Amino acid sequence: MKKSRILHFLAYSLWLVFVSASQSAERPNILFIFTDDHCEQALSAYDPTKITTPNMDRIAKEGMRFTRCYVTNSICGPSRAVIQTGLHSHLNGFYRNGIHFDGSQQTFPKLLRANGYETAVVGKWHLSSTPQGYDYFDVLIGQGPYYNPPMKTMDENGEVVVREHVGYTTEVITEKALDWLKTERDADKPFMLMYQHKAPHRDWQPAPQYLNWLDDVTIPEPETLYDDYSNRASPAAKQYMEIGRNMRDTDLKLVAPNNLTPEQKAKWDAAYDPKNAAFEAAKGAMSDREILQWKYQRYVKDYLRCVRSVDDGIGEVLDYLDEAGLADNTLVIYSSDQGWYLGEHGWFDKRWMYEESLKTPLLVRWPGQIKPESVRDEIVSNLDFAQTMLDAAGVPVPGNMQGESLVPLLRGKTIPDWRKTFYYHYYEYPGAHDVARHRGVTNGDFKLIHFYMTDEWELFDLSEDPNELNNAYGKPRYAQIQADLTDELERLRVYYKVPKKDPDIVLANGIVVTSEGVVIPNEKGER
Repeated sequence: MKKSRILHFLAYSLWLVFVSASQSAERPNILFIFTDDHCEQALSAYDPTKITTPNMDRIAKEGMRFTRCYVTNSICGPSRAVIQTGLHSHLNGFYRNGIHFDGSQQTFPKLLRANGYETAVVGKWHLSSTPQGYDYFDVLIGQGPYYNPPMKTMDENGEVVVREHVGYTTEVITEKALDWLKTERDADKPFMLMYQHKAPHRDWQPAPQYLNWLDDVTIPEPETLYDDYSNRASPAAKQYMEIGRNMRDTDLKLVAPNNLTPEQKAKWDAAYDPKNAAFEAAKGAMSDREILQWKYQRYVKDYLRCVRSVDDGIGEVLDYLDEAGLADNTLVIYSSDQGWYLGEHGWFDKRWMYEESLKTPLLVRWPGQIKPESVRDEIVSNLDFAQTMLDAAGVPVPGNMQGESLVPLLRGKTIPDWRKTFYYHYYEYPGAHDVARHRGVTNGDFKLIHFYMTDEWELFDLSEDPNELNNAYGKPRYAQIQADLTDELERLRVYYKVPKKDPDIVLANGIVVTSEGVVIPNEKGER
């Protein structure tokens, strides 16, 4: 009898160990790494021609790379609101930058926290409101500067305070993420950390150690740098985001930042003053084309310099996961709030439904769950991120979320009824860069865009016209495709509960933008 009890106890103990191990595997830590305005063209796992990003590439090599990750609304704040809520802009209420995110609504960090996760967000927040659903936050105020950032956090009494910092913002954010992982979090709980960078957002100020990196390199120009916007609907030519005519002196580093410490300023001037002097001496004899080429090189090199610092920081965090024995049970997701134009169509910025800004990088590592060096071509989205993290954590996904969990794809499964089309909607007009409001649908091979305020349409055959230079709308050859996509656009609008009419939007400063695009000044008369 005694022997039987001992065997029973041993069996029960082994069962507890198995259950504990199973629960641990089902409840991974989650590290969500996010950048601002980082495009596939500047990530060597996608495009090795411009830069090497070994630490981002490591996530792809040890995990999975998605080739068609589309964003629902290609602009910073709205993309972040979609990720928090798993809802399109018209349902989460954050249509455009300049308004407050309603933090009282349901978000995936709140659901994780309610189910035993410790949650934190460090770095760029850009949703105006104070983060909710987090045990810890330490975030930039608004856009935040590249150097010496003030950041908002909670003190020991639970009061929201602003603290000043000296240093390069990318490095400050990495240090804070590592400090939280090493010393602040509860080691007895699984964690979800949103580690979010400002870089490489405009105006692309590099770290001191990279101010001269790439000086001796000529970056290849994109095929469409000299686009003249013919054969398109009119909005393509009416924007305010051309490298040649819309960049500021601060963008081009012809003027130094005004918030540097004396030591930082000395290094900055030593790097840029000689280069700027050479340009000033030569530009009188340069053609408009040559000046555009100079601006392109200055812009893209500074952008890539910012990306390199981000990659360095990601390497530090991945190394810590290895050293702390956390890597095997941590789901790592790398993405950006949208894509970006590195000179394609002569542009910088984002916003359009064209490929460079519609697509965003997505790399995922999950040891034991993802086959290394996997590639998936299905249409996925930032709309899916919230559901994916909840599903991976074993937390029920609310029925009102509008995306899909990527967990089956991560585990290598084929999903026959996975989405075949994708709905896009951009609202910020009037606004920065003068990109017209538009909605559209794509199946990855063809794309239909409606600039609905002027009732102009574009249709692109992406296999024959990958650079989207020739509008095929109205051409007899594409009549059936055009009809099918028009029907699908309306079906998706109804499916996602998109109102036929845009709302009037009240900005944080009291300015109102009506559904017709009329700007009503605030009480101060500001527009």
